[in-house]
Amino acid sequence: QVQLVESGGGLVQAGGSLRLSCLVSDNFRSYAMGWFRQAPGKEREFVASISRTGGSTYYGDSVKGRFTISRDNAKNTVSLQMNALKPEDTAVYHCAHTWGSNAPQRVADFRSWGQGTQVTVSS
Repeated sequence: QVQLVESGGGLVQAGGSLRLSCLVSDNFRSYAMGWFRQAPGKEREFVASISRTGGSTYYGDSVKGRFTISRDNAKNTVSLQMNALKPEDTAVYHCAHTWGSNAPQRVADFRSWGQGTQVTVSS
C-alpha cells in the first residue's frame, strides 16, 4: 500500500510563506499527485495537482498565483510552495496520489491520502 507523509505545516502570519512536502513510499514516477485542504466544518477542497512528469499543473481558483506545486521524482517528493498566505488558507493539508498520466482535480479521482499537516495563518 502506498504511504504518503506530509511535513512542513505550522503557524505563520498573514502574508507569509510555507513550503509543504509529501514523501511517497514507492513507484512515485507512476503517480499523478495532488494537494487538498480541509478546514473545520468544511468539505475537502482541491488546491493543486501535478501530472506524472510534472508537465501539467492545475490550481484551485482560491490559490492561483500564490501557490506552486512541484515534484522531484528522484526524491519521491511532491511540494507545495505557499506564498502570500491568508487566514482563509488555514486548514489541514493532505497530499494524495492516483495512477495515470493526467492530473485530476476531484477528491474521488485520488486513491491514497496522507494524514495531513496543519497550516494556521494568523491575521
